[in-house]
Amino acid sequence: MRKLLQASERVEQLNAVTENIDLRPKPYRDQTEEERRIINLDRNRQERALNDAWIKQMSNTEAQLREKMTLFWHNHFACNVGNSYYQQELNNIQRANALGNFKTMLLQVSQTPAMLQFLNNQQNQKNRPNENFARELMELFTLGRGHYTEQDVKESARAFTGWAYSGKDGTYKFNNNTHDNGTKTFLGKTANYCGEDILNIITDNKQTATYICTKLYRYFVNEVPDDARVAQMADVFYKANYEIKPLLEHFFSAEWFYEDKNIGNLVKSPVEFLVGLNRQFYIDYQNPDVLMQFQRALGQVLFRPPNVAGWPGGRSWIDSSSLMYRMKIPSTILNAGLIDFTGKATPEDEAYLASQRKQQLNVVNRVKATANWDKFLKDIPAKTTHQEIAQFMLEPTLNKAAIDEVTKPGDLKTIVIQVVSTPEYQLC
Repeated sequence: MRKLLQASERVEQLNAVTENIDLRPKPYRDQTEEERRIINLDRNRQERALNDAWIKQMSNTEAQLREKMTLFWHNHFACNVGNSYYQQELNNIQRANALGNFKTMLLQVSQTPAMLQFLNNQQNQKNRPNENFARELMELFTLGRGHYTEQDVKESARAFTGWAYSGKDGTYKFNNNTHDNGTKTFLGKTANYCGEDILNIITDNKQTATYICTKLYRYFVNEVPDDARVAQMADVFYKANYEIKPLLEHFFSAEWFYEDKNIGNLVKSPVEFLVGLNRQFYIDYQNPDVLMQFQRALGQVLFRPPNVAGWPGGRSWIDSSSLMYRMKIPSTILNAGLIDFTGKATPEDEAYLASQRKQQLNVVNRVKATANWDKFLKDIPAKTTHQEIAQFMLEPTLNKAAIDEVTKPGDLKTIVIQVVSTPEYQLC
């Protein structure tokens, strides 16, 4: 645990997007159709570059825990705007604070142009309050449903009036002229509150610690929360003034974290699945667009959550079609779309394999990915059995059918591709 934290001390910020397209001098209304088309192309290029940069960073970094926590906060503070510069800025704030202090991150995230734009706080002004940010702040970011009233939403929205960003330089600016300076009553307390006060009142409420810890339990431990364990986590988190690192140390070192019921029971998200393959097999993609295509097909494109609630995760990642697609991806990448089967094939199987072999070159050209098999095989100690390799690569304990499959005669590369093409490989 100590080594994992030490390796994650380093913060490697993304810098794939260097221009804020929204700050180009010519306003949208004055642009020609051709100029708008070019801007849309530039936006698409930026989106692909940002996606590719983060996938590469997760695949290659030594700071694995920081990136995994950044992915957690990326979904917790779900945001989807068409400006990749703002998306990168928000992502870097989540990364910088991923192992730091939640209260600090909450304030910084709340003042980003990305979040202010996504949740319409630009339009939140005195006499015309917009409640969107105030509502999602409590429902999704901190307290959770059932722990505030509609009146709390209205009063909170008034406190956040004036929180905006400048269209001239894209930075946060508090606009006192549009701020409601009247008295507000929020969660039973009354004063002339501003946005910072609301955030402090929310985090003073221990329910926020419980809400965050419930989500972390489902992310790291088990999809079904254990109320007693979550309560222990919330005690640690709250007493540490929302410092994240002591909380992680608490449950990573707890015996219950390693109980059988908590091993191999979580479904990998599409991004975790793809990044895991990259890290294990040192995959080089000559065409990074392929990774975005995989993300789209599996239902999780970075920086494009489906809504403000983010991706639901858990078992929702898997259905009959997505499971088959997941099981096909490793062989597509590692073996140009083919898996060699031992034993006699049926005539139907022979016809299928023959047609697939004809398409093999096309698959290679389309995916344009190469795995470093020499480096992968070099990492495996001599005399390691196929069964031992399979058990190392899979979280769930091998059942008899899996053992029979991996102990059949065959070269190691074939066995490994079979292992990562199983349903069990989808679990962590």
